[in-house]
Amino acid sequence: MNQPSLSYGNISLRPLEPEDLELLYLWENDSSIWQVSNTLAPFSRYILRQYIEESHRDIYETKQLRLIIENESGDPVGAVDLFDFEPFHQRAGVGILIYATTDRQKGYAADALQLMCQYAKEVLGLHQLYANIGANNPASVGLFEKSGFQLSGRKKDWLKLLSGRVDEFLYQKIL
Repeated sequence: MNQPSLSYGNISLRPLEPEDLELLYLWENDSSIWQVSNTLAPFSRYILRQYIEESHRDIYETKQLRLIIENESGDPVGAVDLFDFEPFHQRAGVGILIYATTDRQKGYAADALQLMCQYAKEVLGLHQLYANIGANNPASVGLFEKSGFQLSGRKKDWLKLLSGRVDEFLYQKIL
């Protein structure tokens, strides 16, 4: 990356800070978004504080990385995660959250995803990223397709929701 910081378009990415505790508590415990993160129970402040305290550890050790997405004013609007990091196979999963509906459709997610793709390729040396997306999430499907991810699989009745079962799509991007 030819940039001095993790910035692209209208966003910047930064590591977790102790001051993010209440923000993470709000985001992680909002049951309306649990289905996209495969969360089944709320997180305590104690557990989230430990998570933040451990977030300084290297991605090669933890196999994951969470960064906060800030808008052009420096306000946190969401988070982007690399998970299931596999340095030998040079791949990782990627997930993204823009929390407030008023912050969606402003290009923050697209910019963050573009930046994470650059970071994954140029800094981590990854060959590919993948995303698992519920078939009931057309906004995420559109985001990942516009970002160059291609549909490579469909898992039938994969996700159990209160309203029934839905398929899950596997999207991949060769970097």
